Amino acid sequence: MGTAVETGAWIRRFHPAPQAAHRLVCFPHAGGSASFYFPVSRALAPDVDVLAIQYPGRQDRRHEPCIDSIGELADLLAAELRPWCDKPVTFFGHSMGASLGYEVALRLEAEQLALHGLFVSGRRAPSTPRDERVHLKDDDGLIADIMRLSGTDTQVLGDPEIMRMILPAIRADYRAAETYREEPGRTPLTCPVFALTGDDDPQVTLDEARAWASHTTGAFHLEVLPGGHFYLNSQASQVMSLITSHLD
Repeated sequence: MGTAVETGAWIRRFHPAPQAAHRLVCFPHAGGSASFYFPVSRALAPDVDVLAIQYPGRQDRRHEPCIDSIGELADLLAAELRPWCDKPVTFFGHSMGASLGYEVALRLEAEQLALHGLFVSGRRAPSTPRDERVHLKDDDGLIADIMRLSGTDTQVLGDPEIMRMILPAIRADYRAAETYREEPGRTPLTCPVFALTGDDDPQVTLDEARAWASHTTGAFHLEVLPGGHFYLNSQASQVMSLITSHLD
């Protein structure tokens, strides 16, 4: 049976699939939005019910205050996603979204709502933090880092009006990602964890990706794909294959 829960401000359900056996919840990267996962939703429907998270401060939520804390975002999203756990749920998060997905998973498992699996893409494990301060740079410095990682369309970067509109959200996300530190003594997840990383990602070493294994008592798998921080743009078919193999 499909859920009757309304999606609200936080969730975009581009291709509702209430009869699907599995649900996939996707968490965007820093500066990203729910629409990043529209192609995933289109490709998996109607076999998988895909929910994409929409953070405040962007697109149709651009007039809402940004949230610059992973912990605060996770608290709010755990409450939003709890009613959607009426069937097997898998999380997929890229970059900042991986940290956020992990924190939401911890909160749900603490309430005895175990996930079917967690995909953490383009993000080092919480146990391997770095001292990063890009969020403290001026606008030019922040834009330079975005270009370095190639996470935003270059046409957008060249449009001053659009950049003025989205930079506050990007800065808030960077602050959330860079200041995130896992609380010590946390109980590990019990669900399977799948770490995906590009072989040329300056944000994640193989050891940092492999360290996700210590954050679950369940199965762990590391997949290294060609590309940089946004390897999944060029390796989309392989990523989709890994997701569907897990769901099957």
